[in-house]
Amino acid sequence: MPGWVEHALWWHVYPLGFVGAEPAATGREPVHRLPRITAWLDHVVELGLSGIALGPVFASETHGYDTVDHFAVDPRLGTEEDLLALVGAAHERGLRVTLDGVFNHVGRGFGPFQDVLRGPGPADRWFRLRRADDAAPGAEPDYEDFEGHHALVALNHDEQVVVDHVVAVMDHWLARGVDGWRLDAAYAVPTSFWAQVLPRVRASHPDAYVFGEVLHGDYVAAVADAGFDAVTQYELWKAIWSSLNDVNFFELAWALERHNGFLEHFAPVTFVGNHDVTRIASRLTDPRHVAHAVVLLLTLGGTPTVYAGDELGMRGVKEERAGGDDAVRPEFPPDPSTAPGRDGETYALHRELVAVRRRHPWLHRAPAEVLATTNGQLVYRVAGGGEALVVALNADDAPVTLDVPGATAVEASGAGGATLHGSGDGARVELSAHGWAVLAAGS
Repeated sequence: MPGWVEHALWWHVYPLGFVGAEPAATGREPVHRLPRITAWLDHVVELGLSGIALGPVFASETHGYDTVDHFAVDPRLGTEEDLLALVGAAHERGLRVTLDGVFNHVGRGFGPFQDVLRGPGPADRWFRLRRADDAAPGAEPDYEDFEGHHALVALNHDEQVVVDHVVAVMDHWLARGVDGWRLDAAYAVPTSFWAQVLPRVRASHPDAYVFGEVLHGDYVAAVADAGFDAVTQYELWKAIWSSLNDVNFFELAWALERHNGFLEHFAPVTFVGNHDVTRIASRLTDPRHVAHAVVLLLTLGGTPTVYAGDELGMRGVKEERAGGDDAVRPEFPPDPSTAPGRDGETYALHRELVAVRRRHPWLHRAPAEVLATTNGQLVYRVAGGGEALVVALNADDAPVTLDVPGATAVEASGAGGATLHGSGDGARVELSAHGWAVLAAGS
């Protein structure tokens, strides 16, 4: 993993929704909308984050995950020049940029698949096709798709032409200044494929960061076998909101043991929201628990990602229907200063906790030692680099006083504050109802 990732804190953007692009590509004339994202870069800097994780930006037919040309920017977003200007403006502000690589499947308009539709030929090897021997001339072959979505044509990852194509795409954009890649639906692609692709990419771009979207299964094996720097930590995401909704921190304490095991091998990409899930402000049944989720995101090991708008308290529910992602992928105003929530508590909370994270970059690989657990309270200790923090959470409706061994000072706390009594092994902290505190502690 590149050394710079230790300090990485991502702001994740779904570009097509963010800029208000139409839901389907209807023409090839570019509309220069990417500068609307550039206008938000100072917001990212003010928030304290250090990078932009862009969702799909390549030419596609609808939502961006049905790519038709990996070497061209989606005309609904603009041109290659617009994308490179965005990357350059980010770099001028010290922000890194990753792109979303959709390499498990493509849209039906992808060039080689259009060749397939014209009849049997060399392009057939790009895909997993089934051509009937008695098929009529011009008949469309059956093909494997992505999870039943027939418009998403699965690539044949056993074929060298596909390996070479993905290497060429990743190299192309890294050479133009991009800092890394998120590999979409990486769980659906054989790890042996990535094991062929990534060494070739890293030979030319050793400082590139590459992480895979993996929902479940053996994260450690996926990283080791594929050669990813990291994978997405869906287990922790689920445990955070579920334990808060049920007021059952025992569930989270168990998940933290799993998370600690991952940290021994790699630093997972952590999040409490993204473009595929209900926003955290809507997922949690008690809005007072949003603060607890953000505290957990920014004090636990891993590489934290803030989904654009979560820092503003945006709400949105994902639904399993056509257009069901729209609510979590809304258009943003061109001017960040006009965005609702910019002066709100959630935004201030994110800034405060991002600042804590930046002061303690060792948190990136720090395991969490659970010191105390009840249904409604959790106390854990994270340590590294000769420093330590103790985090105390109270999800109950009543104030509570908790033992916080080693604590010496309150570094951050929620509404109502936190009162520390004593220091060192005899320290105790008073938390308000639904309160929290991050406390400096001895190493």
